[in-house]
Amino acid sequence: MTTPAFPSLRPPIWPGRVTRVGLWILAAGLLVTLLAGPVNRFHLAGVGVALMSLVIGLGIVVLGTATTIIGVLFATAKGSPIPGTAAVVGIIIGLAVTAYVLSWVERARESPPINDITTDLLHPPRFVAVVARRERAHATVPAQYRREVPGPGGKMIDVPQLQAEYYPDIKPLILALPPTQVLAKARRVAEALGWRVDAYVPADGRLEATAHTFFFDFKDDIVVRVRQEGAGSRLDVRSESRVGLSDLGTNAARIRLFLRRMQAP
Repeated sequence: MTTPAFPSLRPPIWPGRVTRVGLWILAAGLLVTLLAGPVNRFHLAGVGVALMSLVIGLGIVVLGTATTIIGVLFATAKGSPIPGTAAVVGIIIGLAVTAYVLSWVERARESPPINDITTDLLHPPRFVAVVARRERAHATVPAQYRREVPGPGGKMIDVPQLQAEYYPDIKPLILALPPTQVLAKARRVAEALGWRVDAYVPADGRLEATAHTFFFDFKDDIVVRVRQEGAGSRLDVRSESRVGLSDLGTNAARIRLFLRRMQAP
């Protein structure tokens, strides 16, 4: 005859429940986070709502990940049963999302609070064709280049000075080709990078285009200007966001990539 085990000696079931609750919280956080992109992309709400959804979703992901880890640790210590595979997968996803968010936080910390970058700080290329498009999109950032913008706390920021400090490598590109050939190549490079070409005016040596992010569908506008420089050409680029204050270095990175492609054979 088998003697029944004493109930007090049985492993507690609450660590498994905590683990499951953590997984449900994590799943809810991922859902809220993933909804942030479509909210802005399909104009279901404003940019502020989309960003708030992202922040809230990521906060829930962190909470769910921490709760799941706590449940697994207590279950391991007390020998309690848990949904092992689901817990491991959930923790990996949660930690990956958290690490990704922290990388963006670090990127924001290292980036200047500006979102209008140009290779010519004295006479930046001007937007022409995309101005009306920006107005229809209710862009919060003016199309004209501003040398001073209000920063955090209302303090005015010297945009050219800050760009020169953070992005000293953003310079005009001199090429040993006539302007018409340089502008034609600029169009090919822009299209290869997935930009939408909004204007191509060889007579003015000007190309205007729009780039957008995959998840949020945030749109940035680019203008390329090509002028005669000796026996060759000088190419200047300007890339500006439509919303926000800081671009987390996106416009500078876009210009660098474009200039590298322009120098390639």
